[in-house]
Amino acid sequence: MDLILWRHAEAVDGAPDAARKLTPKGVKQAQDIAHWLRARLPKQTRVIVSPAQRTVQTAKALTEDFEIVRELAPGATPVAVLAAARWPEHKGAVLVVGHQPDLGLLAAMLIAGKPMPWSIKKGALWWLSHRVRGEQAQVVLRAVISPDLL
Repeated sequence: MDLILWRHAEAVDGAPDAARKLTPKGVKQAQDIAHWLRARLPKQTRVIVSPAQRTVQTAKALTEDFEIVRELAPGATPVAVLAAARWPEHKGAVLVVGHQPDLGLLAAMLIAGKPMPWSIKKGALWWLSHRVRGEQAQVVLRAVISPDLL
């Protein structure tokens, strides 16, 4: 299974939090990462998105074919995100468009074995894979891409 963690792009400040929209810079960040993803995502990738406006806008830069998942709202626990993605049992790839610090905590848990406050930049993504070698489950970090590097 591939699990792609995509933090929403830059958004305006303000309230209510769930209604915050992307800035012009954020729109460009989302478009740049979406362009990079289109060339690499498996055809049947499942895309799940937090209900916040900024995550929906980020996902729409890539596709209109996504699921809004309440459990991915800001403050989601690593366990909740993994359950929503059906990690590691899901066959294929799942792209999660979510928030910080939620995604950073999840990346740390999968790679280092415990949630830690790792930072994922606005608009960036981390691509992880689950595999089994012998009888041992492993998490492989396949890519870390920030929009300012594209």
